[in-house]
Amino acid sequence: MRKIETIHDLRSGLAPARRAGRTIGLVPTMGALHEGHRSLMRIARQQCQEVVVSIFVNPTQFGPNEDYQRYPRPAEADLACCADERVDTVFMPSVEEMYPVGETTRVAVTRLTEGLCGRFRPGHFDGVTTVVAKLFNIVQPDRAYFGQKDAQQVVVIRQMVRDLCFPLEIVTCPIIREPDGLAMSSRNMYLSPADRKQALSLSGALRWAQQTIAAGQRDVAALVAEMREQIASSGRCRIDYVEIVDADSLVPKTTITGRCLIALAVHIGPARLIDNVVVEG
Repeated sequence: MRKIETIHDLRSGLAPARRAGRTIGLVPTMGALHEGHRSLMRIARQQCQEVVVSIFVNPTQFGPNEDYQRYPRPAEADLACCADERVDTVFMPSVEEMYPVGETTRVAVTRLTEGLCGRFRPGHFDGVTTVVAKLFNIVQPDRAYFGQKDAQQVVVIRQMVRDLCFPLEIVTCPIIREPDGLAMSSRNMYLSPADRKQALSLSGALRWAQQTIAAGQRDVAALVAEMREQIASSGRCRIDYVEIVDADSLVPKTTITGRCLIALAVHIGPARLIDNVVVEG
């Protein structure tokens, strides 16, 4: 496994694979790797002949009062994780490498970034699409792998790929959960034991909504109100949103019809946690 820190060296390192026609897969991450990231690497390993994992805590997707400085950066453990999963190349650039002095360009996807997390994290998705566009241009992968937990991000990146004519396939991989249902996240390490127990209210509310919809409930307002109540009653927290939207357009729904995304974001203790499920109406 190669660890590469510069764009020049990465392009040079991948050139032989590209000339040989080998399929290149990219798993973009911010590090603090867990089983969810491993699942992306495993799928990439199954589907591609050359697997690249990027590890870069991207400053442009953090707001001024968010956790950029304290975001976990366990570099050695992350490299060991990648080696375990038989990754070929790990790209670990510096901020200066990705955002050189004088850079002024940002990639922005409109409309799809206005609701859900975009409403509470202004500028976040511009940072995401900018850094992902850079990675796509640097690596030039045939496929890129993202987790369903970041559902809005996946929809936004798919739109960017279509609009900017990137010649690659976006592969969305299932959410990986702890045995008790908590969605795996690098930010889970911020949670105290009490916070973590309370965080189960998120996946619990989503399971309740799935079951209630399966039983025939179609009223979105009633579903959302009960989910919010379940989460709020679990303990002290701050709910950013609980919403049901069209899974592809992210347009809010009033009735459960078609393919719907039930998504939520909640602050528990020091962590902002997101989770979601997709249901068919």
